[in-house]
Amino acid sequence: MKRLVVTADDFGLSPEVNEAVEQAHREGILTAASLMVSAPAAADAVARARRLPSLRVGLHLVLVEAWPTLPASVLPELTDAAGLMRRDMGRLGLDLALKGPARRQLSAEIAAQFAAFRATGLPLDHVNAHKHFHVHPLVAGAVLRIGRDFGMRALRVPREPHAVLRAAEPGSVPRPALDTAPWAALLALRARQAGLLIPDRTLGLAWSGAMTPRRVAALLAHLPDGLTELYTHPAAAGGFDGEAPGYAYAAERDALIAPDSIRALTCSGALSGGFSDFVR
Repeated sequence: MKRLVVTADDFGLSPEVNEAVEQAHREGILTAASLMVSAPAAADAVARARRLPSLRVGLHLVLVEAWPTLPASVLPELTDAAGLMRRDMGRLGLDLALKGPARRQLSAEIAAQFAAFRATGLPLDHVNAHKHFHVHPLVAGAVLRIGRDFGMRALRVPREPHAVLRAAEPGSVPRPALDTAPWAALLALRARQAGLLIPDRTLGLAWSGAMTPRRVAALLAHLPDGLTELYTHPAAAGGFDGEAPGYAYAAERDALIAPDSIRALTCSGALSGGFSDFVR
């Protein structure tokens, strides 16, 4: 049986992102969105989500490159001079291994973000992390431990089979999406041991920021059996604070509402929804 969750990351990052999420859910194939609880347009995102009860909303943990929930002054190991979460993921990962204060601050920030999500009153559909930083074993351990107390039931595991990409786009040579494949396998094992629902595969890694209408329709036409998460970064337009350079935001929005995508999903026979719709 084919089951599909179509997710938009960075919900709350900007009004442009929020507008695209709402449009893609109302008019297209989007079923879920991942909320950045402390981003500039988070309140607008929550208001839209409350108007869209069929949109499943999860927590997009921000542990790198964006706004913390706790004051930066209590996160000196995790934040930079501008008060944002650090960008140097490699060095940060090493600091987490070597420095007790960094680990304690990480746990405090993760708990604060879960608490902020709970305060919205929205049901927690799933959890993932900005830049997939939750594949780091120490981050994963904190997320699994803290998330249990906040009702976490589903977690993204960023693993993408290139066979599906090659079937969708013959002749393509998808770039490596992550250099963390062993850590993703470990995350999958730990998540299953914790009783969490995880996708069998996550599509959108190698083509992150370039999930065009043609690619999305082709991926849906070659959807394997099992639970697939197809994740995107839609926005009505670019030019907002915090955007990723080179991302085709409007094209990804268009991919979610394109007639070819809607038709491909219908023809696939897949059941679509949020993670919570597939939790036993």
